[in-house]
Amino acid sequence: MAKIGFVGLGNMGGPMAANLLKSGHDLRVFDLSKAALDTAVAQGARAVATAGEVARDVEFVITVLPAGKHVMSVYDGPDGLLAHAAPGTVMIDSSTIEVDVARKVADMAKAKGIGAVDAPISGGVAGAAAGTLTFMVGGREDDFNRARMVLEGMGSNIIHAGDSGAGQAAKICNNMVLGISMIAVSEAFMLAKRLGLDAQKLFDISSKASGQCWSLTSYCPVPGPVPTSPANRDYQPGFAVDMMLKDLKLAQLASASAGATTPMGALAESLYAMYSNSGNGNKDFSAIVKMLDGA
Repeated sequence: MAKIGFVGLGNMGGPMAANLLKSGHDLRVFDLSKAALDTAVAQGARAVATAGEVARDVEFVITVLPAGKHVMSVYDGPDGLLAHAAPGTVMIDSSTIEVDVARKVADMAKAKGIGAVDAPISGGVAGAAAGTLTFMVGGREDDFNRARMVLEGMGSNIIHAGDSGAGQAAKICNNMVLGISMIAVSEAFMLAKRLGLDAQKLFDISSKASGQCWSLTSYCPVPGPVPTSPANRDYQPGFAVDMMLKDLKLAQLASASAGATTPMGALAESLYAMYSNSGNGNKDFSAIVKMLDGA
């Protein structure tokens, strides 16, 4: 089993670290939250005093952080991860950040003889707890092959997307599709409601017709048709509005940088921003249906 450093024990990172411990890996961990550290220690991890220390005498370092600025601050500087990691260590960043920042971090690591992959995740808190996450991985083939063994302790789908930054590109493109499709499905249910068409009947038809998509059949935004969807538990988040908004903003930044045209992505961002600004950022992103219903 591997020696692994882990930084970021939040809603996603905490259960990811727990699954690595269950797989028998040796973890040293850091987080700003004492409660999160205490939980990891109780599960068998060893806590250290600074983020940089997790990179000492380990084979892999995993980071799960809120934004690109946090990743840069943890990697760079005299007490950063790269200052303490030995050549040959593989850095695995599972944050969702800007493509350009992912590439910059990888270049910084390579300059020191350290491997690096960007490995953002899909699957939400439930997938993190169950160990069934999807990892979209960018980086060199040899770094991916080494990282795969560790990633398999946390996920069931490990996909090499291409060179550095490709994992982040795949994540934001996928989530742009998700954000747009959830709005489309929500609009359809609200139109059906006003036309007197029963929600279950619409589901039964569209789930077998050309309107079928994941936002409909796996994560239906209205209560009833899909019992496991957040709509049936008052939209408690599996993936919060503010997290979707973050990813849509990243997609728009990447679109502007690449000269791509993504008008539906821009509209989806503006709608989720409107819903977040009305005090709903912590609800599940499928709760956008309530705004479209005038609730």
